[in-house]
Amino acid sequence: MNLPRLFSRLAATACLLPGLALSSGATAADTRGDVSLAGTWTLVAAGVLHPDGSRSHDYGDAPKGLLLIDRKGHYSLQLYRADRPRFANPDKAKATAQEYRAAVMGASTHYGTLAVESGKHQLVFHIEGASFPNWEGQEQRRAFELRGDTLSYRVPPRPDGNVPISVWRRIGD
Repeated sequence: MNLPRLFSRLAATACLLPGLALSSGATAADTRGDVSLAGTWTLVAAGVLHPDGSRSHDYGDAPKGLLLIDRKGHYSLQLYRADRPRFANPDKAKATAQEYRAAVMGASTHYGTLAVESGKHQLVFHIEGASFPNWEGQEQRRAFELRGDTLSYRVPPRPDGNVPISVWRRIGD
């Protein structure tokens, strides 16, 4: 797998796609259901739907990301702004506060286990570790839709009413 090429994909859309029904009680990688989410996914879009109906980009115009899901439902997810500035000093312990802020705010990563609540069309992330430590140990739910090899989900609204939307395309089993 050529990761530099994988990470160079441009954002194409931030819309949700028409839905799909899964068998009741399916895990994220359940091959007994109508689909399996197991595989390698690349980020297509990381957008934000604003309360007024307008949209913008949450991780810049060309976000990068990778979502890995194994057949037992373990996952690892990374989202990055493609335009994050490099640190001026090669020693990351000597970065400025502004460099640290840009690095932290320009990335979101977490891993754990993933399940599907088919009747509710929800992904359930059981977060074990995260770049934002407050998420560790949390269960987070995402309304999702899947069409072919494109998975999209909505994060619950933020306090300001903005709703992040992620769109992923399957690139491997």
